[in-house]
Amino acid sequence: MTEQMILETTPLNAVDRCDRCGAQAYVRAVLISGGELLFCGHHGKEYAEGLKSVSVKIHDETARLTEGSTVR
Repeated sequence: MTEQMILETTPLNAVDRCDRCGAQAYVRAVLISGGELLFCGHHGKEYAEGLKSVSVKIHDETARLTEGSTVR
């Protein structure tokens, strides 16, 4: 398995941190040039448009932020 495939398929966890602010990462952008960028939900949303043009794949796990939450 290539490093690129590993990056694309490995789930994000609490050790993965946003490259912009250091919060837990929920978005992974696998770059065309190789490597990856990780972003929290806020910064992933902020940079979403720009990431589309430089990424092979964008893996978005922000739905996990609202799983199991209830509105009271």
